[in-house]
Amino acid sequence: MIADPTVFAAVFAAFFAAHQVGDHWMQTSCQAAAKGGAGWAARGACFRHVASLIITKLVFAAPVVLLLGLSVHPLTATAGLAVIALSHYWADRRTTLARLADRLGLGGFYRLGSPRPGHDDNPTLGTGAYALDQSWHIAFLFVGALITAIGGAS
Repeated sequence: MIADPTVFAAVFAAFFAAHQVGDHWMQTSCQAAAKGGAGWAARGACFRHVASLIITKLVFAAPVVLLLGLSVHPLTATAGLAVIALSHYWADRRTTLARLADRLGLGGFYRLGSPRPGHDDNPTLGTGAYALDQSWHIAFLFVGALITAIGGAS
């Protein structure tokens, strides 16, 4: 299996830009607040967030592929997006990523900047949890773009 480097670069750029829009602009406040909670309502909120995120990636990647005349196989493109969707859902359930951070000795960094229990004294995006969340997502954008590029190899 050989991946097309041009497809990889273009698709990764499109996925990265789409991620910024999809994870921050397309996600509703309700989804952001509920997606990490317990129960089916929280799972549904996370699923809806991931669905809108994948649609955003398609909206960004399709014109890139078409306008640049790139060769992308639908099966590998679907597989790449599926990897991104599954990894994003897994991380955005929050307890999963927190447990992984704890197991890797990064629990203190994960909780860095979190409000103290019983207080809302740090309402900011600048937390360790947010940094680890975003780096996780970007790593899987890389993997998804690489999988997508396999279908473009000639």
